[in-house]
Amino acid sequence: MNTSTARWCVLIPCLNEEAAIRAVIESVLALDVPVIVIDDGSDDRTPEIAASLPVTLLRHEQRCGKGEALRRGFREARRLGYDAVLTMDGDGQHLASDIPRIVAAAARYPQHIVIGARLLDKAQQPKGRRRANAVADWGISWACAQPVADTQSGQRWYPHEALELVDLAAENFVFEAAILIAASREKKLGIVSVPIASRYHGAFRPSHLKPVRDVTRITTYTIGRVIHYGDIIASYRRSRERPQVVEAALPAA
Repeated sequence: MNTSTARWCVLIPCLNEEAAIRAVIESVLALDVPVIVIDDGSDDRTPEIAASLPVTLLRHEQRCGKGEALRRGFREARRLGYDAVLTMDGDGQHLASDIPRIVAAAARYPQHIVIGARLLDKAQQPKGRRRANAVADWGISWACAQPVADTQSGQRWYPHEALELVDLAAENFVFEAAILIAASREKKLGIVSVPIASRYHGAFRPSHLKPVRDVTRITTYTIGRVIHYGDIIASYRRSRERPQVVEAALPAA
């Protein structure tokens, strides 16, 4: 799929992001890109702020988890006729300024998921988070049978083949891992990463991810997928290759 002709949008799942959500949305709108916001049952001013901006806003009356927010966003994007979706979190850690490079990589690598991988300024990452991410990268790459740089980043380009996986039986943060695995194994998509900065300093709210609970869920799911797909040794060997990391050139003005 050629991104120059594909219709795509930015999808922002959010929960209690009143401190950052306006700036995040406005930074994307400044790129002249359509935005879908999925509010996952916020009890602060997040939905009110999003509703004041020219976006498509969908709300959950109660919290359903990030997986269901992404799932609903994928369905809405497909309903509106978009061919691809670029996701980013609503807390300000992902920057709209990285979007053009991710989109450029998607144009160079059709039939790939493109991840905005937090490979720059990694010293900013809390040590516990860095270790948890390393474990997740190791296991999810194995399940994907291909190496993946930063499996936990929420800033991603999903081509239409990945959007077709909307009904995967996975919830919460497991859904993002499930998409990578199923896209690799069942859709035969590649995964390429574009380096972005790690951003943990400043006025970011605490992560909604619970390291013990959510990493355990992701690990359990991943082990199950490794066993399900078989070829365990061959898959592991393929996963130990060098991840495909590119510094995508911006398109000419």
